[in-house]
Amino acid sequence: MEEIKKYAAIGRRKEATARVYLMAGKGDIEVNGSVLDKYFIRETDRLIIKQPLEATNTVAQFDIKAKIQGGGLAGQAGALRLGISRVLSQVQPELREMLRKNGYLTRDPRAKERKKYGQKGARKRFQWTKR
Repeated sequence: MEEIKKYAAIGRRKEATARVYLMAGKGDIEVNGSVLDKYFIRETDRLIIKQPLEATNTVAQFDIKAKIQGGGLAGQAGALRLGISRVLSQVQPELREMLRKNGYLTRDPRAKERKKYGQKGARKRFQWTKR
C-alpha cells in the first residue's frame, strides 16, 4: 500500500450530506469539529457509522474527519457511512467488492414524499363527512 495522503468522498442519505476526509492515523473519527461519541448520542448511529471500517478491518488504520449538513441524526449517520465506504474504496480498491457485497456502497434512495394538493399530507386525505 502506498503512502496515504488525504482522500475525500461525499455520502448522502435523505436530506443529509456528509463530506468525508480520510488520512492515515490511529482510528479517530471527528464530526463537525467534535468527537464521534459527543455528536452521535445514540449507540445505533455509532454502530452504523463504524460498519464499513469493521467489515474491512481498518478501524485503527485511518483518521476520519467529516463535515455533515442537513437532515436529522439518522440520515446523517447513513450519509457518513456511505461517505466512509466510498473513501475506503478509493484508498484500497481491493476492498470495493466486500463493501459492495455488504451494501455499504449503495445509496439509500428513500426520501420524504412530497405533500399533494387537496390532501393533508403525502397520502393522508382530509376526513370525509357525509352530512
